Amino acid sequence: MSGGRRKSGKKEPKDPAAEACAAGVRILKANPALAAIEYEGCRLEDCRLAPRGGLVRVTSNGNVHMHPTRRADPAEWAWALAHALLHLGFGHVPAAAGERVQPDRFDLAARCAVVNRFLLTFPVGRPPDDLPAAYPDGDEEQLAARWRQDGIPAAYEHCGTAGTEPDQLLTPWNGWNGRPPDWQLAFATALTGTMSTALDLAGGRRDAMTGGPTRLRPWERALSWFVSSYPLLGGIAAGITLVADAELARAHGIQVAAVDADAGEIYLNPLQQLGDEEWRFVLAHEMLHAALRHGDRCGGRDPHLFNVACDYVVNGWLHEMRIGTMPHGLLYEPRFKDLSAEEVYDRIVRDGRRIRRLATLRGKGARDILGAPLGPPRDYVDLDEFFRRGLAHGLDLHQQQDRGFLPGGLVQEIRALSHPPLPWDARLARWFDEYVPRPEPVRSYARPARRQAATPGIPRAGRYFPPEEIARCTFGVVLDTSGSMSSTLLGKALGAIASYAGARDVPAARVVFCDAAPYDAGYLPVTEIAGRVRVHGRGGTVLQPGIDLLRRADDFPPDAPVLVITDGQCDVLRVRREHAYLIPQGARLPFTARGPVFRVS
Repeated sequence: MSGGRRKSGKKEPKDPAAEACAAGVRILKANPALAAIEYEGCRLEDCRLAPRGGLVRVTSNGNVHMHPTRRADPAEWAWALAHALLHLGFGHVPAAAGERVQPDRFDLAARCAVVNRFLLTFPVGRPPDDLPAAYPDGDEEQLAARWRQDGIPAAYEHCGTAGTEPDQLLTPWNGWNGRPPDWQLAFATALTGTMSTALDLAGGRRDAMTGGPTRLRPWERALSWFVSSYPLLGGIAAGITLVADAELARAHGIQVAAVDADAGEIYLNPLQQLGDEEWRFVLAHEMLHAALRHGDRCGGRDPHLFNVACDYVVNGWLHEMRIGTMPHGLLYEPRFKDLSAEEVYDRIVRDGRRIRRLATLRGKGARDILGAPLGPPRDYVDLDEFFRRGLAHGLDLHQQQDRGFLPGGLVQEIRALSHPPLPWDARLARWFDEYVPRPEPVRSYARPARRQAATPGIPRAGRYFPPEEIARCTFGVVLDTSGSMSSTLLGKALGAIASYAGARDVPAARVVFCDAAPYDAGYLPVTEIAGRVRVHGRGGTVLQPGIDLLRRADDFPPDAPVLVITDGQCDVLRVRREHAYLIPQGARLPFTARGPVFRVS
């Protein structure tokens, strides 16, 4: 047995209430939006501002006074602390110097109801069991005004965190530097960042969402900025995929960026040392190329020169809108202000040799508007509708929220995209309405009305269509039946003709089938034309004899229009009456058409 004395050390007893409160604080700190609101916690036993019957009271100095001995689960502490901090973030207890007027019980109840309603969709911790599960609509002012008139419902009278006492207290600002903080701005900024992070996670641009800041590459930060802070292009940015691959960029000669609208991909050179503002400019540049469908609008123009013209227009818009910073060397010319890409092209095409040496974001002499994706093909559905809807919705949000100046030319092009051209069948219907007369009924007492039997003492004239009226309301169809004709074209065209003619009460149409020689089928009911078609496949199509046959026919009205259905592989036609053409999408007539041309898609 040793002679030394055993050290007697007593451990301090644990405080379950303090441990639960500290655990609740840790749960609160895990929420990035609420963690951005700075506050001072107070849990002193002699604190005069701590609630006697609840958990938390918040003051306009940013102090959160917690009950020193009240026992609650960590989840309940987290909910109560979140409730208090949301009063700060919502501006319910703003910091200000001087004497303060305390809110009345209607304002207190309305503000607590709004905070609790927000926490139902933004859960932090667990609310007490005695709180309501739903809250009325309306903001704080609306609820307070309603309850002043009708009284506060019992369920919402004391739905705060201080029991029957007010959980909000306005006190004069006593900060050391004399400048009250803006908790609303801090919370709004942090909440926006949290939503942007969630969108990045959903879009695959981030692998995990953590409580602390995540390091994003500068182009990813730029894209997230559009999603969270710039409504005009936010919808487009949410559906765009960034491909930052140095080897891919080197193989395809991409110095900075290029875009493929069909794949919804922007290809970036990650070796370019650009700042966040410059990456915003670059991404906005490429997104506008894709959304405004500049690749499809090129048509028969020189692709590189049209790309340069689009660059001048887009860079001019972005310069006016002050989006980011234009990287050095991009195309910008103030004299092209308020001009469309087509108008700029007409001006620069005269100096094509010099223009070809100008550089786009892809590089000198190269186009940053790609015609195909640089990688494996992907499946996309209705990209035109995606870009059109994204820009139109973004423009509405941009203007509703007064997010800044937009050039008139850009707004005009977005509005034009919102009202795309009519499809071929709608234009054909208008042609029928304009040139194919509708038969007008004639009233005659020689033909009693169907209601005559009901009123035998009152004579009623009946309606009927005389033969000469029916003969006047017709049209001619010259139909190419050669072997090159597509069955899809025939089906769509004849189906549309039957539908519109039937809707206009046109009983029959004069039909001439043509391939190597014309065949007059006479007048056919419009619903039976498709059943009479036979594709003979005897080589080239000669349609002029069919046109002449109708011109010489005595029983065909001289003012009746003619509809020519062909695939474009025909002879040169001369039609001396009102006429139109139905041809497949992408086909071309071997002559300049004098009548409208409807391209069947």
